[in-house]
Amino acid sequence: MTTTASNTYEPTTSGDPYARASELGDDAVSALAARFEIRAADPRQRALWRDFLSRAPQIAAARVLEVGCGTGIITALVAELPGVTQAVGVDPIPGFVELARRRVPALRFEVADGRSLPFADESFDGVVFATTLCHVPTPERALGEARRVLRPGGYLLIYDGDYATTTVAVGANDPLQTCVDAAISGLVHDPWLVRRLPRLVRDAGFEPGQLRSHGYVELDSPAYLPSMIDVGVRALQASATISPPTATALRAEAQHRADSGRFYGHIAYASLLAHAPSTGAA
Repeated sequence: MTTTASNTYEPTTSGDPYARASELGDDAVSALAARFEIRAADPRQRALWRDFLSRAPQIAAARVLEVGCGTGIITALVAELPGVTQAVGVDPIPGFVELARRRVPALRFEVADGRSLPFADESFDGVVFATTLCHVPTPERALGEARRVLRPGGYLLIYDGDYATTTVAVGANDPLQTCVDAAISGLVHDPWLVRRLPRLVRDAGFEPGQLRSHGYVELDSPAYLPSMIDVGVRALQASATISPPTATALRAEAQHRADSGRFYGHIAYASLLAHAPSTGAA
């Protein structure tokens, strides 16, 4: 394990980079894409993805849209679901869409903002948001667009992090927790979004089901949360909150915990399955 990587998102004071798609340069896009690959290589993350995707109803010849597809990792899994004959992914960041097309050339990927989808009304059987809505400044608009493009009775499947729960602390006043908190502030627009999901979905005209918890824990061979610690260290150093020697010490502590088997990290994810009303429903 290493807490630093060759491609590392350089945080700024401008907030969530995913919410600022038009401002990102090639280096930032590559660095953020590298974070996707860390998650994709983690069997614990992939197990959570398959768990939440297993909630998708099986519909014959289904056409399913993933909004905020990134580099196409989840879209490829959606395409493997029983009954799915076409999986489409959209993302507002052109660099991500190009990487997605290279990853899965057989699938369709388009550059589009989830708040203004380039699809006809009632043209999909399912819409999936996977760790996307927490990055959208106006999630109500994205959910409204999902409602518009779904056929009557179609399903909405949302999976997102309750990022306010993210922790690496092993005791009170753990300095590495400060790093993670700084990373969340710079990477996630709304870390409390999951706690409002049922109401948001209902207000958008859906019939929401149960909110299900999916816990992510890193103990052995940690990778994702150490990378988040590094993002936080960079943010704290960029804001002059910590000195370069302190930054070095924090990275060394994270590395030591990983090497000695003392690392602990946890994020509570959640999924919500909802449906568009059937034809004739009030």
